[in-house]
Amino acid sequence: MLAAAAADAIPAAPRKPPERCPWCAQPLGRDARTAPGGTLCGACGVTSTTPWPTDAELDAAYAGPYRPASGRFSGPGDALLRRSRARLARRIDTLAPPGPVLDVGAGDGTLLDALHARGREALGLERDSGRADVRAVEIHEAGGPWAAIVLWHTLEHLRAPGAALDDAAEKLVPGGVVAVAVPNASSMQASAFGERWLALDVPRHLTHIPSRALRERLRRAGLRVERVSHWRGGQIVFGWLHGLVGTLPGRPDLYDAIRRPEARTKPLRPRERTAILAAGVALAPVAVIASLIEIVLQRGGSVYVEARRV
Repeated sequence: MLAAAAADAIPAAPRKPPERCPWCAQPLGRDARTAPGGTLCGACGVTSTTPWPTDAELDAAYAGPYRPASGRFSGPGDALLRRSRARLARRIDTLAPPGPVLDVGAGDGTLLDALHARGREALGLERDSGRADVRAVEIHEAGGPWAAIVLWHTLEHLRAPGAALDDAAEKLVPGGVVAVAVPNASSMQASAFGERWLALDVPRHLTHIPSRALRERLRRAGLRVERVSHWRGGQIVFGWLHGLVGTLPGRPDLYDAIRRPEARTKPLRPRERTAILAAGVALAPVAVIASLIEIVLQRGGSVYVEARRV
């Protein structure tokens, strides 16, 4: 028993970032520094979540309330999500040459459904799914070639996002399109809220990617960047709204408040939820103004990029 007690008294070894940057694969050496969310690579400017989570920790983070079968959002939230995916499917169908579409990080398959409705053959990749049109494989195992590849808020979830983007570029047909959206680590809201920024989402978001790093990687992969948008990537206004509400006493969580009870990280009494939602309504004009400013300055809370194989 004394030996066991002594062992318990030994402090655990400090958890570290990965040895190499998951984005550019350069060693995280002396030029690396601490940044919100983890360790910033001096070579490319991408931040790696620190401590770097184990597979078991990620499995636990994605389990339970993250994406319940009943849906994530209360009220019209899931319907709004379906409409936004329908718009994205329409744009992909317009941009891409004839051929199948690969949705990397397909989630519950909402975008796949929208693509199928437009007559597009489409396959999704996801950690776990019961759908016949979704496979649990990495992008380099997904076959191809593809007329379009969508990485909608997906890269930040991958252990090797830079290599995944290179794989996507190689799997496109000539004239094929990749559409990417990521939280923008160089956004105004990321700077304003620091460790409380909604889009850090540690540990599920393994890397925190600035807009410039994404565009540079696409070009190095041989793609022509055709569109960069600081408002099409979603979560712009809500990122501000969540951060502003979170500055109030008690640090209320607006994201939890808009989710279904089974999708929340902790229970909320009806009175608490009503108060949080009321605060969100009151602060909405401030969030809209802040969003417009960061969009004009091209520092939006997320960035959406379309790039084509030439």
